[in-house]
Amino acid sequence: MEIPIIDIFAGPGGLGEGFSAYLNPKGKKRKFKIALSIEKDTYAHQTLSLRSFFRQFPPGQIPADYYEFIKGQIPLDVLFKKWPKQAQKAKDEAWQAELGYGKKAISNAIVDERIKTSLNGNKNWLLIGGPPCQAYSVVGRSRRQEKILDEKKDERVGLYKQYLRILAVHNPAVFVMENVKGLLSAKTEQSPVFSKILKDLADPVSAYLSEYRSNGIKLSCPGYRIYSLVAAPTAFDLNGNPVFSHKDFVIHCEKYGVPQARHRVILLGIRNDIEHQPKVLEPKNEVPISSVLKGLPKLRSKLSKSEDSGENWKVAIAKILEKGMLAGVAREVKEEIMKQLDKITLPQKESGGEYCEYKRVNIQYRPDWYLDQNVEGVCNHSSRGHMDSDLLRYLFVSCFAKVNKRSPKLEDFPASLLPAHKNVKAGIEDKKFADRFRVQLWDNPCKTITSHISKDGHYYIHPDPTQCRSFTVREAARIQTFPDNYYFCGSRTSQFIQVGNAVPPLLANQIAEIVSEIFDATHSKSKKEIQKETVSA
Repeated sequence: MEIPIIDIFAGPGGLGEGFSAYLNPKGKKRKFKIALSIEKDTYAHQTLSLRSFFRQFPPGQIPADYYEFIKGQIPLDVLFKKWPKQAQKAKDEAWQAELGYGKKAISNAIVDERIKTSLNGNKNWLLIGGPPCQAYSVVGRSRRQEKILDEKKDERVGLYKQYLRILAVHNPAVFVMENVKGLLSAKTEQSPVFSKILKDLADPVSAYLSEYRSNGIKLSCPGYRIYSLVAAPTAFDLNGNPVFSHKDFVIHCEKYGVPQARHRVILLGIRNDIEHQPKVLEPKNEVPISSVLKGLPKLRSKLSKSEDSGENWKVAIAKILEKGMLAGVAREVKEEIMKQLDKITLPQKESGGEYCEYKRVNIQYRPDWYLDQNVEGVCNHSSRGHMDSDLLRYLFVSCFAKVNKRSPKLEDFPASLLPAHKNVKAGIEDKKFADRFRVQLWDNPCKTITSHISKDGHYYIHPDPTQCRSFTVREAARIQTFPDNYYFCGSRTSQFIQVGNAVPPLLANQIAEIVSEIFDATHSKSKKEIQKETVSA
């Protein structure tokens, strides 16, 4: 029997995808099933619904109509009409709703009823999710010049309480909660945020009742032990709870087979009536981005400020040869630029599209995880438009990186290629945002993919100088470890936001193995108790 999952603040479903893709080692069937996923954003919800539809079919038995949709041959409504039973299940599973206290938020009573209906009486289930993290992120707090978080001014600060409320009312056997590393340093006027969250999650009923009335709901949760997924406890307190340093809850994704230096706080909670010591994630070799990006069709960037065409793109790049453009650039970098200019040709797929037919799609890393030959190409692989001047900067930084094995700082740029920003001088002299044009390195994991990738591509420049562009959604999705048949709905901006906010599914898949063993122990204990009761009778 599949273990039901309630996924709140689900985004496009990265965490849920990792659990759903985990197969029982014995029967090769799915061990977990999303019973309900909740997400407020329209396009992320569309992505969730489509992936839910995909999962209504057994692995390897996805209908050809799904791939016709990916290829743009039929619209989504036609796909769902062809498979009404599966479409309805997907609609029931993926719920567009806002949790919290805003004007559009769904009432707690409706949320509770929906959870109860979805679980259908099952007591041993899994709660997953990541409350919105913008309020806690270090970059966000710095941008807003906030040292102390105020829940009254920013309701996102208290959204973890929705997670807490569900624990208190519904008592899942296990929970997995994800958030940004900045959570560790965030503070309110009352206390450090993370210390309070750990205390609240361990005893959700007391925490819930300290702020809200029970509203007639009987609350009797036995509480939770909170574990790290990467470190063993340093000790146990008098109540038998594991003791960890706060930094023990930070997962460095690049150490666990994700081609990205993404550092996130992830908590594993086990209900106190379950006796099981969980394993920790097994470290793996670092995966360079070359292992996941090579094998996709090459693209050129579009032109955003002039007439877009392949020939105009080549002419724009060639402007780097104009007199004085490379004044002060090291000889080795100049030679690399000349070498790459000779290699530049118009890619077969030009600037790509929402679907590119391409028979040679491949990948060096985990083809079993990423590839689906039925796609017969690549989806969500469209380059964005760049100004002519940015094309020259992209060519320079990618060639600089090939020579120096690092991304250049502003101080490394020739004067002709420095951006016309007011704070460029501070970037050079004070080192503030000195890496505003950051090329990712072929031989290293990528820097963290964030939702900021939707704003511009300057932090995510492709390492291949002959493509002279920033990453596409599909490239970002591969770095985030989404399978190639995972289609993102909405505009390209929305797609980037969805990918940037997600939990890497391949990391979630490894966590699923640890969680699976907890449920196996729970099931084994239940059988023993039944046998004991039978003998006593």
